[in-house]
Order: sequence, then C-alpha cells, then structure tokens
Amino acid sequence: MEARDLRVSDAEREHVGQLLQRAVGQGMLSLGEFTERMDTALASKTRGELNSVLADLPGMQIAEQHRPSVKPVAEPPPRRVVQEHWGHGGGSSDTLRGTMSTIARKGKWNVPPSLRLSTRMSTVTLDFTQAVMSTQVVEIHVDDYCSTVTLIVPTEATVDLNAVDTVAGSATNKVRTGPPYGPLHLVVSGKVRLGSVTAKHPFGSSLRRMFG
Repeated sequence: MEARDLRVSDAEREHVGQLLQRAVGQGMLSLGEFTERMDTALASKTRGELNSVLADLPGMQIAEQHRPSVKPVAEPPPRRVVQEHWGHGGGSSDTLRGTMSTIARKGKWNVPPSLRLSTRMSTVTLDFTQAVMSTQVVEIHVDDYCSTVTLIVPTEATVDLNAVDTVAGSATNKVRTGPPYGPLHLVVSGKVRLGSVTAKHPFGSSLRRMFG
C-alpha cells in the first residue's frame, strides 16, 4: 500500500489545522481559503486527501516520518456527533468536545468548577441562568477553531474574558467584568481562531430591570 493511501488520525487532522492557521498568519491563505481547506482536512480519511490541502504551501507537507504514533485504543465515536464528558472528581477539569456540531447546556445542569471547550466549527451555548453551581468562580478554557460560543449568565453574574486570545476572531463581553459579587463569576481563557466568544444576559433582561 502506498503512503498516500494510509488512513489518518484525528491528531494528524488537528496538526494540519495548526499548519493552515500558521499559513493564514504568514499571509499565504485568506480566511475564506482557510475555512474551505479546514473543512476538507476534517473530512479527510487518507494521507493523500489530507496532504491535498497543503500541496501548494511550501514546507508544510505531512511526511511519513512525522506520522504521530498511535496506541491501540477503542474505536472513537463518529464525527459530527456531540461528544461530552462531565467528570466529578476533586477539582479535575471536565471537557466538552464537538466538531461541526450544535452543543447546548441549559436548564438545571451541574456546573463543574473547571470546564474545557475543545470545539471545531461548532455552535456552543452554555446557559447558566438555571444551572446548579458548586462554586462561585467557574474557570472555562477554550480551544476553538471557527466556532460560535455563547455564555448566557444571570443578571447578577460577572464574566472575565481578558485572558482569551483571538486569532481573526472576537471576544465580546456584554455583562459586568467584576469583581465577583454575585453567585457566579466566569473566568474564561484560551484561544479562539476565526470564531467568537460572547458573554451576555438572557434576552429581555434589560427590559425586565427597567420595568421592575
């Protein structure tokens, strides 16, 4: 079997995504080209398909010697399916993952002290208005490509987005930054590439405050 026909892993797809991001930063790709090639990379099944998005980028081919070593693991769940894991141990960070997915947490869901978002081209909504809190301060670490992340918080909550690093993206805070004085304070950090993170109150909160 030729090298170009070998199957590729999620780690290789993510590595190619990082190379494409670097190409954008160096001016070799436009944002539109990045999005198109990222779609192709995420759907690639073989080395040849994955290399096609790097063919005209100098020095960015995936060589056989750079193929990540893969340990035998259980078959991963299909792509395009929301994958969630919510741990319950001693301050450990819980992780929510999604690729080309719609992910939502609403109602009376249990909020861990620390939460990681690892998303690609997804729509993520975390609604804290009725959530069950275990701590006043919740840390959220974002690792995202091309997604829309919306954080909906109660009117008395505060949110800090100062540690969010954006690459051709945005971090918008429509609520009070701090210091924390209510039942919830979100501290958001990490990197958003070609996507957005927005913290806001529920729709109609301003009108309800105005009219009591």
